[in-house]
Amino acid sequence: MLINAVIIILREVLEASLILGVLLALSQHNQISKSWSLKALLLGGLAAVMYAANLAMISALHEGVGQEIVNAVLYVFIFTLILAIVYCLRDKQYLKLAAAAMFGCVVLAVLREGSEIIVYIHGFSTIPDLFTPVLVGSSIGAGIGLSIGVFVYYLIVSLPFIYGVISGFFVLVFIAGGMVSQAIQMLLQADLISSELPIWDTSQLVSEQSIVGQILFAMMGYEATPILLQVVLYTASILLTGFFAIGSIKRTQQGNLL
Repeated sequence: MLINAVIIILREVLEASLILGVLLALSQHNQISKSWSLKALLLGGLAAVMYAANLAMISALHEGVGQEIVNAVLYVFIFTLILAIVYCLRDKQYLKLAAAAMFGCVVLAVLREGSEIIVYIHGFSTIPDLFTPVLVGSSIGAGIGLSIGVFVYYLIVSLPFIYGVISGFFVLVFIAGGMVSQAIQMLLQADLISSELPIWDTSQLVSEQSIVGQILFAMMGYEATPILLQVVLYTASILLTGFFAIGSIKRTQQGNLL
C-alpha cells in the first residue's frame, strides 16, 4: 500500500509541480511578477477541496460520468491556456495576458490534481491499518514530485535567457500533448468516444503502473495502449503548441537583436 501511495501521489503532484515550476521559470526569464503563483495555489487548493467535497454529486451527473466529463473539460482548458501562454510570451505587450493565463493554468492544475489527492487519502481515513502507510507513502510521493518541480525551475532559471525560454517551451509542448491525451482518456472512460483496439502496447517495456511510467504520464501523457484518435490528437496538439513556441522564440530573438 505504501508503494501504491507513493506512485499515485507522485503522479498527481508531479503534473501540477512541473506546470508551476516551468511557468515560474518563464515568469522570471520574462521579468513577470510571480505574485500570481501564490494566489493561484490558494485558489486552486480551495477549489480542489470544494470539488472533492461535491464529487459524489458531480459523478452522478450525465448518467454517472459527470466526473470524467468535468476532468476532460479541465484538461482541455489547461491545454488552451498553455497555448495562450506560449503565444503571449512572444511580445512584451502581451505579458499581462501571459501572467493571467499562467494564473488560470495553475489554478486548474491544482484543482484537478489536488482533488484527486484529497479523495484518495480521505478514502483510507476510516481504515486505521492502511491510513498510516497511505499517509507516509503520500508524503514520500509528494516530496519527490515537488523536488522534481523545484529542480526543473532552477534548471531553467540557471540557463541564459533564450535557452531558458526554449527549455520551458519544450516542457510545455509535451505537457500540452499530455493534457489532450488525458482528455481523450476521460472521454473513453465515459463512453463518449467509441472504444477501439490499441494501435500498440508498450506496457511490457514501460508499465503505466511503474514509477517511470507515472513520471512519463505526468510529463507527457504517456499511454501504453493508446487508440488511433489519441495518437492523432496528441501529435496534433504537440505540433500546434510547437508551432506557437517556434514563432514566439523567433520573435523573442528578433526583439533581442533590435
